[in-house]
Amino acid sequence: MATRQVPTEDEVIGWMDSLSNWGRWGKDDQLGTLNLITDAKRAQAAALVKEGISVSCSRLIVPEHAADVTSIPPLHYMIRAGDTIPAEGPGGTSDFLGFSYHGLTISHLDALCHQAWNGKLYNGFDASQVGSESKATVLNIDVAKDGIITRGVMLDIAKARGVDWLEAGEGVFVEDLEAAEKAQGVRLEEGDALMLRLGWYKRRLEKGAPESGRPGLHAETLPWLKERGISLVAGDASQDAEPSGYPAIGLPIHRVGIVGMGLWLIDAGNCEELAATCERLNRYEFMFIVAPLRFKNATGSPTNPLAVF
Repeated sequence: MATRQVPTEDEVIGWMDSLSNWGRWGKDDQLGTLNLITDAKRAQAAALVKEGISVSCSRLIVPEHAADVTSIPPLHYMIRAGDTIPAEGPGGTSDFLGFSYHGLTISHLDALCHQAWNGKLYNGFDASQVGSESKATVLNIDVAKDGIITRGVMLDIAKARGVDWLEAGEGVFVEDLEAAEKAQGVRLEEGDALMLRLGWYKRRLEKGAPESGRPGLHAETLPWLKERGISLVAGDASQDAEPSGYPAIGLPIHRVGIVGMGLWLIDAGNCEELAATCERLNRYEFMFIVAPLRFKNATGSPTNPLAVF
């Protein structure tokens, strides 16, 4: 068996240039790898709907303090509650929701302004264009206002490895991705969305919030993602294995992926119902739909991705 070639940190940082998509779709491009989703690709995805089954790939948002809640916990307040409604006549209820969604517990889509390297965002935009007052004036979530609709493919890495879940810090390598493709009889193609099941949400549901770390893609997979033309990576963890083994760049999938490649990411998803449906139907491809909130100049959006069979 060939020895796995793990890249050095200098090599990974060098990929910021050698795997770069800056200028590929024009100097003003703000879509990044969403450019790979053509009208024909969306039509191909729609043709995958046979049974009419729709499956949520989102976690339930729960207002809670937990070890993996890395910022402000979700907030939920009632503005008008049912216990104040009179017994006769009209009434209504309403509430306030608030959350810091970038993190490890709320399913969310990262806009391409979410990460920076050496003061630059994807395609050479300056990081200062995401200002304290102006917010994200470029590469914000509203560039995806028409939604993301493409062929989705789930690779069940936990099942392929014969475990309930991967542990914190465990990396997923190209050999894992291709072994899962072979086992499931599917192959990722240009414009596809990759849904990665590591069993990490299952672990949280069964064992509670992890104290630290998470499994995820190893930096070694970045050239493969570029070569295959993946438009979006989603999964039940947060894409980067942590610790990543690359302290200078920290999160190579986020940094090289978003800044260099313009690769869209969905973190903290839920693959449990999706995995069960794929296994029952013996089908690991589906129409994948993401519709982010249209919040002006935001760096991302909570989202409820849907897989439709």
